[in-house]
Amino acid sequence: MASIVTVKTGKIIFQEGDKGVSMYIVLEGSVEIYVVLKGKEVSLSTMKVGDFFGEMALFRDKPRSACARVIQDVRMAVIENKPQLEKFLVDNPLFASKMVNIMAQRLASTNDMLFQKINELSARKAEF
Repeated sequence: MASIVTVKTGKIIFQEGDKGVSMYIVLEGSVEIYVVLKGKEVSLSTMKVGDFFGEMALFRDKPRSACARVIQDVRMAVIENKPQLEKFLVDNPLFASKMVNIMAQRLASTNDMLFQKINELSARKAEF
């Protein structure tokens, strides 16, 4: 089963480029997801009670694509591998449904950004 951890405000959970091995579910508190671009932090989202992050580490063997920092003392469930996630989802069908919906929204948003970028590049080529 998932372990429960408590992390204090200001602590870094993981950094962009770290090897990802766990995902997290916020039970109390909040976590900021951000990236560093040209030396400046850019906030991507704030994870609150019931939100999850870091899940891609369980689906692919790639470094973390963002950083996670506690912005309010947080208590989290830590899921450490794919079999543990699968069991957690079977045992918690409402969370499984929420996770599928959120991941679908994230994918749709990524697709929208990709198509926007393709259109911008196509427009630039037409100008030449």
